[in-house]
Amino acid sequence: MEELLLSRIQFAANISFHILFPTITIALGWVLLFFKMRFNATGDDRWMAAYMFWVKIFALSFGLGVVSGITMSFQFGTNWPGFMETVGNVAGPLLAYEVLTAFFLEAAFLGIMLFGASRVPNWLHTLATFLVAFGTTMSAFWILVLNSWMHTPTGFELRDGIVHATDWWAIVFNPSMPYRLVHMLLASGLTVAFLIVGISAYRRLIGDRSKGVRLTLKTGAWLAAILIPLQIWAGDMHGLNTLEHQPQKVAAMEGNWNTSTHVPLLLFAIPNEEKRQNDFEIGVPNGASLILKHDPAGVVPGLNDFYADDGTALHPPVTPVFWSFRVMVGTGVLMLAMSWATVLMMRRSGGVDGLNPWLLRGLVAMTFSGWVATLAGWYTTEIGRQPWLVQGVLTTEAAVADVPAPMVATTLVAYLAVYAVLLVAYITVIFRLARKASDAEENRPHSGAAQVALVPAE
Repeated sequence: MEELLLSRIQFAANISFHILFPTITIALGWVLLFFKMRFNATGDDRWMAAYMFWVKIFALSFGLGVVSGITMSFQFGTNWPGFMETVGNVAGPLLAYEVLTAFFLEAAFLGIMLFGASRVPNWLHTLATFLVAFGTTMSAFWILVLNSWMHTPTGFELRDGIVHATDWWAIVFNPSMPYRLVHMLLASGLTVAFLIVGISAYRRLIGDRSKGVRLTLKTGAWLAAILIPLQIWAGDMHGLNTLEHQPQKVAAMEGNWNTSTHVPLLLFAIPNEEKRQNDFEIGVPNGASLILKHDPAGVVPGLNDFYADDGTALHPPVTPVFWSFRVMVGTGVLMLAMSWATVLMMRRSGGVDGLNPWLLRGLVAMTFSGWVATLAGWYTTEIGRQPWLVQGVLTTEAAVADVPAPMVATTLVAYLAVYAVLLVAYITVIFRLARKASDAEENRPHSGAAQVALVPAE
């Protein structure tokens, strides 16, 4: 059990660090394409300046995402050999499809996107930007297919304890895949929207009053304001799908112990798994029934339904699932309030120049709020699947390697130390790039002509 716990923590640390960067690159690629298309349509070099600034952050995020992804994949062999031994006939091809459809595109056109603006024809640079953005999305698609299949496995049969694919269409389009894919893509969009808004607000606060910063701040704010209602709707659909296929996870998310009607939506509680109850509950009457069943008298499953005859819990750990879900939802509500407040203030005051300095400081504080919501959502999803690694097929305990606990602990500490340094460096570099861009903007000629370094060759 010690090796199992340490291996789980190590994988969680690796995937937590890794997911931060694809969450940015998936949507940022499309935002860069938008900047480029606006430049092509208007000839306004400020759009191209925005492109050249944010493509640096894309490159930085892409590099860290690739490196951390390789490190994470090693653990399938070092810490979780039972995973590929049991489900490799499904997981292997899906990961190979990601390489064939995503990595090849990114590898072929990333260099043109990053360095070809003044070296290749404008149409080719625009096409490269589109293909890299498409590649990042395809990468997300295949990873979400595999992850969704692990939650709702279909299209397979077991032969001597080994999974064999029988219907690839059913595997790819498994019951939870569309909901998880949409939810993740919207999460990426919101992460990038608040990253753009936060960095642009920071540049405003340090004195950058350029049109380029006004454009990016306005773009990010509107993107966030549009996406957050869609994310709330997609999250509701995802929750209903989870209720159908993983009711024990929903019971843990709601902290509901007894299957009943008129279940309250708990705003605060301390789950007590030993006594199978909650302490210090504060809730909204009928709220959980209304959200999950769209009926205040709807029946919500309880955790007490998921115990074996010997008393072994067949549901996930309640406390981390309960609280990570509330962190995700709470961050989403804050995103809604901040994005709509920003858009409303811009409309009432005539633009970005009318934004209150305190609102700008709040937007800077929200720069990486998308990371908080994404990690909380992943913890809800992945911890909520326990004790299964592949729902109903393979338990987490059965897949772990027989590696001595001290060895796992040593590598875990090493990973955490490296990741902490890299994360601090990443954030520091982003803000340094913002300050450098603002300083350059102050000394930039404003003749209306585009700078040669920013304009792609015709």
